Amino acid sequence: MEAESPASEGVTEPQALGAMGTIGSLLSRIRGKLFTCVDFQLCTTMGNCSVDQAGLEFTDLPICLLNAGIRGEHHCTQPKRDILKTIALGQMLSLCICGTAITSQYLAEKYKVNTPMLQSFINYCLLFLIYTVMLAFQSGSDNLLEILRRKWWKYTLLGLADVEANYLIVRAYQYTTLTSVQLLDCFGIPVLMALSWFILRARYKVIHFIAVFVCLLGVGTMVGADILAGREDNSGSDVLIGDILVLLGASLYAVSNVCEEYIVKKLSRQEFLGMVGLFGTIISGIQLLIVEYKDIAKIHWDWRIALLFVAFALCMFCLYSFMPLVIKVTSATSVNLGILTADLYSLFFGLFLFEYKFSGLYILSFTVIMVGFILYCSTPTRTAEPSESSVPPVTNIGIDNLGLKLEESGVSETHSAVL
Repeated sequence: MEAESPASEGVTEPQALGAMGTIGSLLSRIRGKLFTCVDFQLCTTMGNCSVDQAGLEFTDLPICLLNAGIRGEHHCTQPKRDILKTIALGQMLSLCICGTAITSQYLAEKYKVNTPMLQSFINYCLLFLIYTVMLAFQSGSDNLLEILRRKWWKYTLLGLADVEANYLIVRAYQYTTLTSVQLLDCFGIPVLMALSWFILRARYKVIHFIAVFVCLLGVGTMVGADILAGREDNSGSDVLIGDILVLLGASLYAVSNVCEEYIVKKLSRQEFLGMVGLFGTIISGIQLLIVEYKDIAKIHWDWRIALLFVAFALCMFCLYSFMPLVIKVTSATSVNLGILTADLYSLFFGLFLFEYKFSGLYILSFTVIMVGFILYCSTPTRTAEPSESSVPPVTNIGIDNLGLKLEESGVSETHSAVL
């Protein structure tokens, strides 16, 4: 009996130490969880919370996402400075569009030159000379020939949509009124949102629909100001044809913008601009020879007309070059809301260049559109991930219970190792 006493004491002591070690390890790991939760809560408070679903672990999942009960969806918190940057970039694009409108109006009113396809052709040529040539020197799957081999028909359709969208909107002015063009051109925004929902899996909140309504209300105010200022002089030759052209052009713009957002975010900006430059040059060149060769032959060229063509091409080139950068950090919908102010910038410049009459409603319209744009940008949209997402579903359980459940598998492994 006395001989068994040391043996029994030797067995009991390691078991006690092992149990104490297990409890101590568990407390240490739970404490780590609590400090992690505090850090993520601070991250949420500062507005810098983000999540990358590739290789995501439970310990890396921010508390802001846990509290929201998100299942396989990606949220992005946007600081105030990013909203201001988005507004600034959107207005820069509006100024580029304003530049194209002013130069086109100068060509049409001062020099009787109405060649929208020629102007677009010059822009596509610039895109081709810069971005398509860049693709030609790329290697691997980004090479121009490799892209053409795999996706030539897709970019042919994209180039066709982009060219015809530009052409149809300009051609509509010959048939319908300025009011119809300005109002019906906004039809592209709901089409864009619908396409983004199904193709890009964008998910909107109620505030986004309210923001779009506010922006469209601002456009209506602008149209009312045009009517009161007497800018609605030309009633058009066939309003119905013109309205149909505007709707088709706005829809094609929406298709082009959704494709642009997908390519820029999934592939690269250079590929989008290079392919649009290549197929846009081909399609617009063919259409140019068919519909505008007589108008081009009537142009009496001088340095002023050439300078206006160059100014238009540079503004359009800047628009095409910078828009993918803005879309990449925002979305095609927010960009289209931001550039609604382009017509107002054209009106402000027209007060000095074309002797437009001023109306206080222009200021009101600009303010309403900007309020709607800021309202839209203030709340980020969601992107729904596929159901087979690698992020496990998160239930609305408390933080403490969540930490215990996260540790459950680890505790079982620890007990097995001790035994």
